[in-house]
Amino acid sequence: MACRHLIATVLAVAVVGSAQIGKAGKKEEWISLFDGRTLRGWHTNPQRIGHGTGGQWSVEDGAIVGQQDPPGSGNGGILLTDRQFGDFELLIEMKPDWGVCSGVFLRSNQRGQCYQMMVDYHDRGNVGHIYGEGIGGFTNRAFSIFGVYGKDRSRPLKLRTEPTGFVDPHGYTISGPQWVKIWKLNDWNTARIRVVGHPPKITTWINGVKVCEFDARAFEHPRYDKRRVMKLIGPKGHIAVQVHGGKGWPVGAKCRWRNIKIKILD
Repeated sequence: MACRHLIATVLAVAVVGSAQIGKAGKKEEWISLFDGRTLRGWHTNPQRIGHGTGGQWSVEDGAIVGQQDPPGSGNGGILLTDRQFGDFELLIEMKPDWGVCSGVFLRSNQRGQCYQMMVDYHDRGNVGHIYGEGIGGFTNRAFSIFGVYGKDRSRPLKLRTEPTGFVDPHGYTISGPQWVKIWKLNDWNTARIRVVGHPPKITTWINGVKVCEFDARAFEHPRYDKRRVMKLIGPKGHIAVQVHGGKGWPVGAKCRWRNIKIKILD
């Protein structure tokens, strides 16, 4: 019996020690950025930005929920981590309502200037490719998504894609039909994002399948100015999630995020 108590004590100490290592942010350990109950460790944009004063954020059923503040007002914003990160891998589950324009901000400053993994879940939108948020509006998206509707146009029965005609010779992209196969309609989807280097190479996966590779050192686009972007975006920044401003966001629509974890690589 004493031996059993000793083993239990050792195991308990090991678990506590492991949790403390994760909290401290040891390299190569997965760290939880969201406790599932509160917004501790996060903050809204401190000053008004192009999307608004911050948006409305809450925790519901273990998920961060974002919408316009008040709904339908056009007032959005971003929710940023208090901490800044350089090279990392991020895991984040997402469940956007159809019609929302959102995204995961990478190396963001307080004004929301960043590399963004798009979560533009609407007609002519895209989920998984990279957009230059406030740094030129460039994108490596190779296709756009569209809904296929029945009588109810607020929720598609399935999705289809159309090519944009853009080809990034220095990167990689999944095809539109492949993307449709991996996306879970009206369900949770898991994104994995790897950001390494300055300028960074950004790789994204959805539900375990690689969606794109974006190499900011070699990327070519009429709206991409590497020197300008490097002045605006440093080697470290915040991670953020977005509620887009403007009247395009459907009244009452929400975007949900949960199980947010990061692995520090630098």
